[in-house]
Amino acid sequence: MYAAEDLLLHTNAEVTLIDRLPVAGGLVRHGVAPDHPSTKKIGESFARFHDHPRTRMRLGVEIGEDLSVEEVAAHHDAVVYAVGASDARSIGIPGEQLAGSVAATSLVSWYNAHPDADPDAGAAVLAAERVVVVGNGNVALDVARLLVADPDALAATDIAGPALEALRNGRVREVVLLGRRGPEHAAYTASELLALRHLPNVDLVVDDHDARIGATIDGAAPSERAAVLAEVARERVDWSRAPGEGRRRIVLRFHSAPVAALGEDAVRAVRTTGPGAEVDVPARALVRAVGYRGTPPAGLPFDEDSGTVPHEAGRVADRPGTYVVGWIKRGPSGGIGANRVCAAETIGTLLADAVAGRLPEPRGSARAFARLVRRRARRTVNARGLAAIHRVELAAGAREGRSRVKLTTAEALFAASRRGRLPLGR
Repeated sequence: MYAAEDLLLHTNAEVTLIDRLPVAGGLVRHGVAPDHPSTKKIGESFARFHDHPRTRMRLGVEIGEDLSVEEVAAHHDAVVYAVGASDARSIGIPGEQLAGSVAATSLVSWYNAHPDADPDAGAAVLAAERVVVVGNGNVALDVARLLVADPDALAATDIAGPALEALRNGRVREVVLLGRRGPEHAAYTASELLALRHLPNVDLVVDDHDARIGATIDGAAPSERAAVLAEVARERVDWSRAPGEGRRRIVLRFHSAPVAALGEDAVRAVRTTGPGAEVDVPARALVRAVGYRGTPPAGLPFDEDSGTVPHEAGRVADRPGTYVVGWIKRGPSGGIGANRVCAAETIGTLLADAVAGRLPEPRGSARAFARLVRRRARRTVNARGLAAIHRVELAAGAREGRSRVKLTTAEALFAASRRGRLPLGR
């Protein structure tokens, strides 16, 4: 959407927005934690371009299935791929695939109502009293926070309805966050860490199992994150004790990498490194939050090592008129602000190519492309259909006293888009 914004505000280009899903939003809708409404507000800024006079929206259209890369290119001067990174990275330990071991990407999709989400993604995790989360980034903290948060506090958000109900019946009492390195190398932001400190009726504890941890926190150079950690209680956690019946808690365990998930048919414990010895942390669920990874976009070159499309300043190698932006361009790092800068670089490259006459001449018109979409895609959603989806979700939210009740399946989204929708045009 930053790329589209640049083109619509600074050029006379017409922009076609294509997405595999029947609803727009990407990570703003399906990745940002439901209890972060201020972060989601960027979606309102993007929405003003959905029905821009020079925008044509084709949602529910999959490149590589409904249309080929070549067919899209044949009807446009340039094509920008902003397909993100949807796969989960592996942690590469024995037992990683046991029942009860879940990728954080699956949980995030589940509680954010992604149409492709496994409806049972949270079942094994919520059945556990203690959950081990591997990772020290913002996604790991999001997962930990939501697992122990008061469901009543989440009820006003746009969290998926089935996830909210499952959280109400969940058994999680303790979440253990494993960080391979020390607190100085944690990837989460100070604001996300501070949010853990202020969770009502939830304790935040640093496992003081390694002398380096306290020394690092107490001796850290002044920073927001160091200041937050300095105020967090420290104790030597006794893992032989079951999670208590009192307040829920989140345990930060640094200098502790997972070695194996233990159990015959399902996770029963996670073996971790420790000073001088390995330590088994009893847990019935393991959440792998070590990052996202890009998947090969149909018809484009792909670097398996980096999980990205090879490019030069956004220009795809050996593909005139083809560009990438976002995580499929640079890998899964950086937030919303980084994406703005990334988009500016790619669009700058695209415009330079246009001025230099390096863009291939399209063979088909916008009208011909609309006809092609109608023939190939069984169902599509345009800007009017997307507006209808939003009306349905907001109305349902108003009835339940929530900000929005998201539709959780593609079928429901397509059905909502047809309520009051005009024929395919925009």
